Amino acid sequence: MANAPKNLDVVHLTQALITRPSVTPVDAGAMDTVQQVLESLGFTCTRLKFGEIENLYARRGTAAPNLCFAGHTDVVPSGVRTLWRYDPFGAEIHDGAVIGRGAVDMKGGIAAWIAAVSRHDDQNGSQKGSQKGSQKGSLSFLITGDEEGVASDGTIRVVEWLKDQGEIIDHCIVGEPSSSAQLGDMIKVGRRGSVNATFTVTGKQGHVAYPQRALNPLPVLVDLLGTLKARVLDDGYDQFPPSNLEITTIDTGNTATNIIPQDARARINIRFNPAHTGAQLCAWFEHVAAEFAAKTGAQIDVKSTISGEAFLTEAGAFVDLIADVIKDTLGLDTDRSTTGGTSDARFIRALCPVVEFGLVGQTMHQINECVAVADLEALTDTYSALIEAYFSKFGSAS
Repeated sequence: MANAPKNLDVVHLTQALITRPSVTPVDAGAMDTVQQVLESLGFTCTRLKFGEIENLYARRGTAAPNLCFAGHTDVVPSGVRTLWRYDPFGAEIHDGAVIGRGAVDMKGGIAAWIAAVSRHDDQNGSQKGSQKGSQKGSLSFLITGDEEGVASDGTIRVVEWLKDQGEIIDHCIVGEPSSSAQLGDMIKVGRRGSVNATFTVTGKQGHVAYPQRALNPLPVLVDLLGTLKARVLDDGYDQFPPSNLEITTIDTGNTATNIIPQDARARINIRFNPAHTGAQLCAWFEHVAAEFAAKTGAQIDVKSTISGEAFLTEAGAFVDLIADVIKDTLGLDTDRSTTGGTSDARFIRALCPVVEFGLVGQTMHQINECVAVADLEALTDTYSALIEAYFSKFGSAS
């Protein structure tokens, strides 16, 4: 399989990106491929490397409004190779689908938007990125290599850089695989927040036959987790489902059968709606831990990390525009959803209104991840129509 795009065809570009095994934090040349194509379309590209992570910001034009497409070239590991029917980085086409890690999450989405820009230029008489036709403003790309990882050196750092540079983005489309069962049946207009916490309970090791000489941390931890889990966080929030707390691991590392362990730890995650903030939930963790420490005599340490706050892009002209274009090109009344996990939209929302719209996500992160060729073509058509409609509605005067 060729490693270079051919004629900005969406399928060839998707294949070219998949053949770059860019498992976070490795780039493997994926960002070079994106940069090469964008420069051929007249974009000025700025590479931003933070730590090990390759990022890219590209812009074509200087006028407002600036419509940005955001995405990521990094992918999750392929998993057990023998379970794949074909090479996870081979990008082979079988039964009308491109197969490979990142096909839908989200190299196919990046390829579709780039191909849409090229198609839009062709339809409007633009040559090599000149601003003819209906582009009455600017187009930009924010591409990171750190969405699937800890995300500390990716979009969040690029957003800080954009603010420092005084760069204005007016609206943003994130090309995550937002569609549920059919292309265009769902867009994401918001996301729940996410907070992780690790509770470590330290007691006193001892022989199981003499519990009075020890302090077993496990019952303390179990009761503490029970108290956390018993709380009904909320009954939902406008356009959001209820918040949920999940216990993700409990560990002691004890390999003996006759020892009360010295310590025990557990991790939890809460996906929360705008009824809460990450700081409020972290304060609750500390309060519960302090109560149990005072009651039991055990030492309890809490380490919390806020991955992102809940947000909602309010209904209005931008969201309506996307829904109208989906209706016109795909014939669907799209669901304006806030479900699912987190995405880099949580960082971009500090700059501008942001909506996620991309491929069907049913195979993302799975063995044999794949994307239908027909969906790639249809998404490219829809993105092209969206660019046209955006500048018709929001664009500056010629």
